[in-house]
Amino acid sequence: MRNTARWAMILGMTATAVCGPLTGAALASPGQAPTALYAPSALVLTVGHGESAVVATPERAVTLTCAPTAAGTHPAAGSACAELRGVGGDFDALTAREGVMCTKQYDPVVVTVDGVWQGKRVSYERTFSNDCMKNAYGTGVFSF
Repeated sequence: MRNTARWAMILGMTATAVCGPLTGAALASPGQAPTALYAPSALVLTVGHGESAVVATPERAVTLTCAPTAAGTHPAAGSACAELRGVGGDFDALTAREGVMCTKQYDPVVVTVDGVWQGKRVSYERTFSNDCMKNAYGTGVFSF
Protein backbone atom coordinates (compact mmCIF):
# COMPACT_ATOMS: atom_id res chain seq x y z
CA MET A 1 0.00 0.00 0.00
CA ARG A 2 2.85 2.38 0.87
CA ASN A 3 4.46 1.97 -2.57
CA THR A 4 1.10 2.38 -4.35
CA ALA A 5 0.42 5.68 -2.58
CA ARG A 6 3.91 6.93 -3.46
CA TRP A 7 3.48 6.13 -7.15
CA ALA A 8 -0.01 7.66 -7.21
CA MET A 9 1.41 10.89 -5.77
CA ILE A 10 4.34 10.97 -8.21
CA LEU A 11 2.14 10.26 -11.24
CA GLY A 12 -0.34 12.93 -10.17
CA MET A 13 2.37 15.56 -9.71
CA THR A 14 4.06 14.58 -12.98
CA ALA A 15 0.78 14.83 -14.88
CA THR A 16 0.12 18.26 -13.36
CA ALA A 17 3.62 19.52 -14.16
CA VAL A 18 3.67 18.18 -17.72
CA CYS A 19 0.03 18.72 -18.74
CA GLY A 20 -0.64 21.93 -16.80
CA PRO A 21 0.62 24.18 -19.62
CA LEU A 22 -1.70 22.38 -22.06
CA THR A 23 -4.86 23.82 -20.51
CA GLY A 24 -6.75 26.89 -21.70
CA ALA A 25 -5.42 28.81 -24.69
CA ALA A 26 -2.90 26.14 -25.65
CA LEU A 27 -5.78 23.90 -26.74
CA ALA A 28 -7.54 26.66 -28.69
CA SER A 29 -7.63 25.42 -32.27
CA PRO A 30 -6.00 22.52 -34.08
CA GLY A 31 -4.71 24.78 -36.88
CA GLN A 32 -2.93 27.15 -34.51
CA ALA A 33 0.88 27.10 -34.78
CA PRO A 34 2.92 26.70 -31.61
CA THR A 35 4.24 29.95 -30.13
CA ALA A 36 7.60 28.44 -29.12
CA LEU A 37 9.67 25.52 -30.26
CA TYR A 38 11.19 23.89 -27.20
CA ALA A 39 11.22 20.42 -25.73
CA PRO A 40 9.33 20.24 -22.43
CA SER A 41 11.29 19.82 -19.22
CA ALA A 42 9.08 19.15 -16.21
CA LEU A 43 10.20 17.04 -13.25
CA VAL A 44 8.90 15.87 -9.88
CA LEU A 45 11.62 15.39 -7.26
CA THR A 46 11.00 13.56 -3.98
CA VAL A 47 13.13 12.89 -0.92
CA GLY A 48 12.66 10.43 1.93
CA HIS A 49 14.65 8.46 4.49
CA GLY A 50 15.49 4.88 3.60
CA GLU A 51 17.79 2.66 1.57
CA SER A 52 15.68 2.79 -1.61
CA ALA A 53 12.51 4.37 -2.98
CA VAL A 54 10.68 1.07 -2.50
CA VAL A 55 10.98 1.23 1.30
CA ALA A 56 11.19 5.01 1.83
CA THR A 57 8.13 7.15 2.35
CA PRO A 58 8.45 10.47 0.48
CA GLU A 59 8.81 13.29 3.01
CA ARG A 60 8.95 16.16 0.53
CA ALA A 61 8.14 16.57 -3.13
CA VAL A 62 8.74 19.52 -5.44
CA THR A 63 8.11 20.28 -9.09
CA LEU A 64 10.72 21.74 -11.41
CA THR A 65 9.92 23.07 -14.88
CA CYS A 66 12.89 24.29 -16.92
CA ALA A 67 11.42 25.12 -20.33
CA PRO A 68 10.62 27.72 -21.47
CA THR A 69 11.60 29.32 -18.12
CA ALA A 70 12.53 28.00 -14.69
CA ALA A 71 9.47 27.54 -12.48
CA GLY A 72 7.81 25.17 -10.05
CA THR A 73 7.77 24.63 -6.30
CA HIS A 74 11.52 23.93 -6.13
CA PRO A 75 13.03 26.61 -3.83
CA ALA A 76 15.94 27.32 -6.22
CA ALA A 77 14.36 26.58 -9.61
CA GLY A 78 16.61 28.92 -11.59
CA SER A 79 19.93 27.55 -10.33
CA ALA A 80 18.64 23.94 -10.43
CA CYS A 81 17.65 24.31 -14.10
CA ALA A 82 20.96 25.98 -14.96
CA GLU A 83 22.86 23.18 -13.24
CA LEU A 84 20.88 20.50 -15.08
CA ARG A 85 21.44 22.24 -18.42
CA GLY A 86 25.16 22.32 -17.63
CA VAL A 87 25.29 18.51 -17.29
CA GLY A 88 22.86 17.86 -20.15
CA GLY A 89 20.18 16.53 -17.78
CA ASP A 90 22.47 13.71 -16.58
CA PHE A 91 21.80 13.44 -12.84
CA ASP A 92 24.76 11.05 -12.42
CA ALA A 93 27.07 13.82 -13.68
CA LEU A 94 26.25 16.03 -10.68
CA THR A 95 29.26 16.02 -8.35
CA ALA A 96 29.82 17.06 -4.74
CA ARG A 97 30.92 20.64 -4.13
CA GLU A 98 34.50 21.18 -2.93
CA GLY A 99 35.08 21.90 0.75
CA VAL A 100 31.79 20.54 2.11
CA MET A 101 32.35 18.74 5.41
CA CYS A 102 29.81 16.06 6.36
CA THR A 103 29.75 13.59 9.22
CA LYS A 104 30.04 9.89 8.52
CA GLN A 105 26.72 9.19 10.20
CA TYR A 106 24.71 6.66 8.22
CA ASP A 107 21.11 7.83 7.91
CA PRO A 108 20.25 7.02 4.27
CA VAL A 109 18.29 9.54 2.23
CA VAL A 110 16.83 8.60 -1.15
CA VAL A 111 16.04 11.12 -3.90
CA THR A 112 13.84 10.28 -6.89
CA VAL A 113 13.26 12.24 -10.07
CA ASP A 114 10.41 11.45 -12.48
CA GLY A 115 9.16 13.38 -15.47
CA VAL A 116 10.45 14.72 -18.78
CA TRP A 117 13.80 16.38 -19.54
CA GLN A 118 14.02 18.06 -22.96
CA GLY A 119 11.28 15.81 -24.32
CA LYS A 120 12.72 12.52 -23.00
CA ARG A 121 11.28 10.47 -20.15
CA VAL A 122 13.38 10.55 -16.95
CA SER A 123 13.27 8.18 -13.99
CA TYR A 124 16.17 8.50 -11.54
CA GLU A 125 16.88 7.29 -8.01
CA ARG A 126 19.92 7.92 -5.82
CA THR A 127 20.63 7.06 -2.20
CA PHE A 128 22.94 9.28 -0.14
CA SER A 129 24.49 8.25 3.18
CA ASN A 130 22.90 11.25 4.97
CA ASP A 131 21.14 14.56 4.36
CA CYS A 132 24.40 16.55 4.37
CA MET A 133 25.80 14.43 1.54
CA LYS A 134 22.59 14.92 -0.46
CA ASN A 135 22.81 18.70 -0.10
CA ALA A 136 26.51 18.70 -1.03
CA TYR A 137 25.78 17.43 -4.55
CA GLY A 138 25.49 20.17 -7.12
CA THR A 139 24.48 23.70 -6.25
CA GLY A 140 20.83 23.13 -5.66
CA VAL A 141 19.09 20.38 -7.65
CA PHE A 142 18.75 18.14 -4.59
CA SER A 143 18.47 20.98 -2.02
CA PHE A 144 14.79 21.16 -1.27
